[in-house]
Amino acid sequence: MSTITTVRTEIERDRWGRPLIVPPGGGKPKGYTRVTTFVGALEDTYNLEKWKMRQVALGLADRPDLLLSVAAHRDDKKQLNKACEQAVEAAKASAKATTGTALHALTEIIDRGGELPIIPDEARADLNAYQQATAGLNMVAIEQFGVHDELQAAGTWDRIVERDGQRFIADLKTGSIEWGLGKIAQQLALYSRCQGYDPYTGHRTPLNVHQSAGIVIHLPAGQARCDLYWIDLNAGWEAVQLSASVRNWRKRKGLTKPFPKTS
Repeated sequence: MSTITTVRTEIERDRWGRPLIVPPGGGKPKGYTRVTTFVGALEDTYNLEKWKMRQVALGLADRPDLLLSVAAHRDDKKQLNKACEQAVEAAKASAKATTGTALHALTEIIDRGGELPIIPDEARADLNAYQQATAGLNMVAIEQFGVHDELQAAGTWDRIVERDGQRFIADLKTGSIEWGLGKIAQQLALYSRCQGYDPYTGHRTPLNVHQSAGIVIHLPAGQARCDLYWIDLNAGWEAVQLSASVRNWRKRKGLTKPFPKTS
């Protein structure tokens, strides 16, 4: 059994929420883009936006007070934004995210060999499924933070696991993965090419993980099942490079010039 590695500490961040990273050669910390933000450059948000619109509609239908607020503040963007956020909450759109966060924390207790607290039977069934599905994986690192200095990206991966003598980046998902596999492939491909980072010293540590394949641990909340999938990190890395090109293109200047005056 390998010793589980974790560098769980609060990462200092700039005003945009970017982690502040000491450059490899030392010096003033620099804001690195979060990995989830970096790989979002190619994300198709059509289905997500449609889902959000449905949640607002359902929330307004259930909360006449919010509907009245919208009517009263139709020219006030701040109040309208607030009403929409409350409508999404009223539709219980955040409940799945809360449950997912809790399952992440509980699986971490399991993987550290800890004792679970008293939890609802439904969650217990989910966690039993998780234990059975991951029994063949040796947990090497949990919630480890790392950086990719060339792309100036940083983030925290769920797990590094060992299977048949090889180490792999693994990601735990508790919601639907139907529409997000492209982004997940990018995310894990970028993580697999990161180095572990110690925020106290700025020291980097090689991960020595497989860079062609990663593992998705799919634990859909409330379904008492857990499925493991291999995910193609070569394809993911190809998309990461496209994301880098898109991000660089968006920074381009000088796309216009004054129209010449006619005499």
